[in-house]
Order: sequence, then C-alpha cells, then structure tokens
Amino acid sequence: MFCPRCGSSQADELKFCKACGANLYAVRQVVDARETDEKFDWSKTWVAEMFMSGSEAQRRQMEIQRLRGITPATRRYQEIKAGVITSSVGVSLSIFLSIFMDGIIRSGRVSTAAAEIISNLWVVGVIPLFVGIALMINGYFVSKKIVELSMRDETRGLDRADNETEPRALRSADTNEFGSSNFSVTEGTTKHLGSTNQR
Repeated sequence: MFCPRCGSSQADELKFCKACGANLYAVRQVVDARETDEKFDWSKTWVAEMFMSGSEAQRRQMEIQRLRGITPATRRYQEIKAGVITSSVGVSLSIFLSIFMDGIIRSGRVSTAAAEIISNLWVVGVIPLFVGIALMINGYFVSKKIVELSMRDETRGLDRADNETEPRALRSADTNEFGSSNFSVTEGTTKHLGSTNQR
C-alpha cells in the first residue's frame, strides 16, 4: 500500500506510515467501506437534457426559475425593463446616425446619389425602437395575464393545502414575536399564590 500523505510504499499490515506517521488503518477502512456497486446515473448529466422533450425541458426550466425566486411577476418586470432599454437604444441610434450622416454629407466629399442613401440611414435605429415597444406592450398586457393566472394557481394550491387532512408543517421561527421577558426566570412565578384562599 502507498501512503496517501507522503507516497511511500508501506506493508499492508502496518497501521501507521513509517515515514510520516499517517493513519493507514483509517485509510484502509475508508477504501473498504466504499460502495463498489454504485453505478453511473446518466439521467443527471447534460446528455439526458439533450434528449428531453420540449415540455419537459420547459417544466424543468420553470422549476429552476422558481427555486431561484424568479416569479412570473419578476419576469414581467424584466421584460418591461428590457423594452425600455431597447427602445432607448433605438432612439439614441437614430439620433446618432442622423447627426453623423448629416456631417458626412455636409463635408462635400459624397456624391449626390450616395448622399441620398446616407441621409436615410437613421432609419436603422427604428428597428430596436419597435422591438422595445413590442417588449413593453407584451410586458404590460400579455404578461399581466400570465401573472394573474400564476397567482390564481398559487391561491388554489394554498387552498388545497389548507383542506388536506395531513398535519401542516410548523411555520418558520420569528424571534420578533416574543414580548419583553421578565427580569429573572423566577420573577412572577408565585404571584398567583397571594390571590388564592389559603387554608
């Protein structure tokens, strides 16, 4: 056996390494206790994800987003935000191209035919403008319905959970709900003795 710490060769009956003193007995126990019939699970690899159906992949993606805390309302907000940013880029690009191309035309080094084409290049900025507007419209109207449907599904799930006969799990602890404590543990423990009739 080779020592895992220093790499020197050791006899199998030794409990400790002669060179560095490592516990070889413990190493042998760990190696012997390891399960030898453990098989590789292909379902936990990227290969399994390649062969997943579209609906299964979408369901898995939704579950991952739910675990990360990305709700439909968050996605709606991100979509509207992306629309505002894209629209702003489109407007900025149109303004930049308009000013830049006007400067090229005024330089006088461009032919009349080329000047006609160059003067209309600002239209390129309209594409991201319309994409951003489409994202905002989708976020405001279409995604609003998706958020409402998911809220309705969540409330139905909570109602179903309330009606189940199984005992519910304890809620998480909140240390802020406790009132102020007495000065000592024994304070107030015998208050009730004075109010009762003593014989």
